[in-house]
Amino acid sequence: MNEPDRFAPGGRPRLLAGARSALMPGGDDPAVTLLPEHKALRIPILLLLLALTIGFTAGSIAISITQDGVDTRLAWPLGVLQATPLMFAARWPLAAWRAAAAGLLLMVFVRHGEGFMPWPVTAILALIVILFFTGVGADRQTTLGVGAVTITGVLLPAVLFGMPGWFAMILGGLAALALTFGDAVGGRHSAVEELRRREEQHRQDLARQAVLEERARIARELHDVVAHHMSVIAMQAEAAPYKIPDLPDAARQTFGVVRDAAREALTETRRVVGLLRSDGEDAERTPQPGLERLDDLVGGARRSGLSVAVVVTGVPRPLNAGVDLSAYRIVQESLSNASRYAPGSRVHIEVKYGAETLAVSVTDDGARSTPEESQGGGHGLVGMRERVTMLGGGLTAGPQDGAGWSVVAELPYGDPE
Repeated sequence: MNEPDRFAPGGRPRLLAGARSALMPGGDDPAVTLLPEHKALRIPILLLLLALTIGFTAGSIAISITQDGVDTRLAWPLGVLQATPLMFAARWPLAAWRAAAAGLLLMVFVRHGEGFMPWPVTAILALIVILFFTGVGADRQTTLGVGAVTITGVLLPAVLFGMPGWFAMILGGLAALALTFGDAVGGRHSAVEELRRREEQHRQDLARQAVLEERARIARELHDVVAHHMSVIAMQAEAAPYKIPDLPDAARQTFGVVRDAAREALTETRRVVGLLRSDGEDAERTPQPGLERLDDLVGGARRSGLSVAVVVTGVPRPLNAGVDLSAYRIVQESLSNASRYAPGSRVHIEVKYGAETLAVSVTDDGARSTPEESQGGGHGLVGMRERVTMLGGGLTAGPQDGAGWSVVAELPYGDPE
């Protein structure tokens, strides 16, 4: 459905263009689905359309033969042409209208002005329903063209052959009413679909923005870690010739190359990642936290109303700076979510030092909704997954059986420092 055309202003050129698009079949004909998606609603409507199609078709044929005296060999094809397209109007409304209008126009020439009007009443009823579907499925310009062609191409010839003009005005008003009602329904449907599409796009944009912000934050934190170690390498390489007496010239040159490379790498890292910083991010320049600050984190959560228990299993070991920081951030975000979505709940934190991975699990027993879908909620789970993915680990997060929420992260140790 072409929304700019549906709500564009009218005018004679647009009316002519609409009449052309209504009369000329082509690739622009809308093949639309105007029925509900749910089978519980779609199937009854399809059955109703089938019943109406059968009834209107049979009535058009029977009335033409018994009351209007039309020859049987003409009444059958004309009755089918006038009413049977109703069955397909919900999918191809323009094609259905063209077929029905052609059947009505042919009946005008077959009857030659005999009777009050040339068509069976069932054919008129079928046309009104088809016009409604046309108004729903076609853009406004084409809808205006359909109305103009119906009046000038079907009703006007009947008036010329003897049908009363006042009755033609009534039929024209009914046709206009069906098209107008269909256009209003189609406009509302289009507005709802556009709103749903924009909401989905907004949700995706928020998720994408959260990913980008978390990646920028990770990059800043990695910059601090890398900068620290590169500074240590540069200082040790520069101090080595003074600490080691009688150092060969080749080794002295090697230490110089290491020192220069470290300084160059440090400069490039600061130049690239420094662009991600803003003037108000001085806090990001402080040393990054790790699991050694877990007690402070738990204390803050308890002051916020949570009942927190911590269990550390396995033999603690020195952690890679990225793993240590990510484990801290995962616990921090999990506690934040528990405080926001399950205030007053009991939280259990387990840090398990395994043979090859560090396992961090945070569970609570409070009733809550999914953080990513809650009203006003952030995208903390997105940040957790970004961190775990960066380290080559795995993360599972979701509701527990019964009540509560669980976050479990497996973080490979990586190369020791």
